[in-house]
Parts: sequence; C-alpha cells; structure tokens
Amino acid sequence: MTDPDLKELNAELNFVYRYLRKLGIKHEDSQDAVQETAYRFLLYYDSIKTSKIRSWLVRVALNFYFDQYRKNKRIQFDLLDDKITLLSEDLPEDILLSKENWSDIERVLNELKPQYKELIVFKYVWNLKYEEISSILDMKIGTVKTSLYRARIQFGKIYRRFYDE
Repeated sequence: MTDPDLKELNAELNFVYRYLRKLGIKHEDSQDAVQETAYRFLLYYDSIKTSKIRSWLVRVALNFYFDQYRKNKRIQFDLLDDKITLLSEDLPEDILLSKENWSDIERVLNELKPQYKELIVFKYVWNLKYEEISSILDMKIGTVKTSLYRARIQFGKIYRRFYDE
C-alpha cells in the first residue's frame, strides 16, 4: 500500500468516526469501531471493490458497534449533547424546549429498526441527499427512497403512540 492510499484510508476512517459520533455513539466506542474497521480493511484490502470503500467501512464499523452492543447491552444514543452545544447562543427556554423535543425524537429513534434509524439520521440530521445515502450504504436510490418512506411511516406511528400514552 502506498502513502496516498494510507492518506485516503485515514480520510475515510475520519469520516466513519464523525458519522458514528453523529449517531450519538460515545467517543471511546467510536474509536474502537474505527480501529477494528481499519484492522479489517487492512486484512481484506485485496477483496474490497475500491469504488465501495466508504460504504464498506461504514457498514463494518456499524456492524462491529452493534455486535458489541448486543454483547454488552450498554448502548446509549445521545443525539442531544451535540445539539445543545450548537444552541448555546439561544435563550435558556429555547434550549430546554429543544432538549425536550430531542429527547422525544431520540426515544422514538431508539424504537426503530437500526436500518430505519440510520436512514432518518442520514436524511434529517446530516441533511444528506438520496444519492449520498445510496453511496454510503451501497443501496440503490430507489431502495433508499422506499426504505426512508417506510422509516418515516414507522417513526410517525411510534411518535403518535408515545403521545397517546
């Protein structure tokens, strides 16, 4: 592997780390997942299609993280902390309202299938386009749109159920 390949790998791994942090995964867990992903990439480098490196890295990192979660049962998605720091110029009342809204949204997201949660975070937290989501997840655009539609419907059902309680 040449130096430009290592620089490209480092850039892609930084993207994966930022993505995991945006999902609300703790710093230490994100680092572990990225480290394991880098290790597996170096092991299987020859068999990976170069045009799909980013989606492969994201998928491996997420699979590793979810495997660790199932083993340890200690998952804690906290999308709130990042949002609170972005709102630091707002009034305290606005911050509290935003925090309450995010806790409701986070509660609903945690009830969704991991794939649906992932799609909603990509689309509405990261504001990615369908093409970008398709590239990252290595899915057809039509599949992304259909799955995102189903995710929104499921999100709405769960959200309404929480408010009916």
